[in-house]
Amino acid sequence: MRVKTLILSAAALATLSACSQAKETLGLTRSAPDEFAVVKRAPLEMPPDYTLRAPRPGASRPQEQNPADTAKQAVFGETADTGSGFTKSEAAFLDQAGAFQSQPGIREVVDQETAAMAPKQQTVAKRILNIGKDKKQEPATTVVDPAAEAERLRRNQQDGQSVTAGETPSIEQ
Repeated sequence: MRVKTLILSAAALATLSACSQAKETLGLTRSAPDEFAVVKRAPLEMPPDYTLRAPRPGASRPQEQNPADTAKQAVFGETADTGSGFTKSEAAFLDQAGAFQSQPGIREVVDQETAAMAPKQQTVAKRILNIGKDKKQEPATTVVDPAAEAERLRRNQQDGQSVTAGETPSIEQ
């Protein structure tokens, strides 16, 4: 009886391994890298004059273009406009707001925030064998007690303290 069960389980596993969804669920596939995260670097060039200033650490390379400009030029056949079509006041407002500058490393920030929000699905092997189940899982969020928090804020305002002074009361679940 036990041998039959083992043979049937092996046959079912072999049959399911042909399915791409089953391979993902069992944790047998690798995730491919993000093709948009790869940026082609400009080749190094010898300067015509060797009396140039030394490069500053972190400064962008002058022979490289902004990836957004390169993409827009490749798709639409035109260069990116920054500020054209805006009045002077609109362009000044957008410039102060940082609309024309991109945040370096934004992909990493978004990936970290997304990874923190959505827990990864455990593979079938981990669920069946209870791997990692002995760890106590912390609650994802804390619930703030609104009445106690309002009282703490009122006391801070009366005492002339900052709104962040004191410990935020929470409801234990």
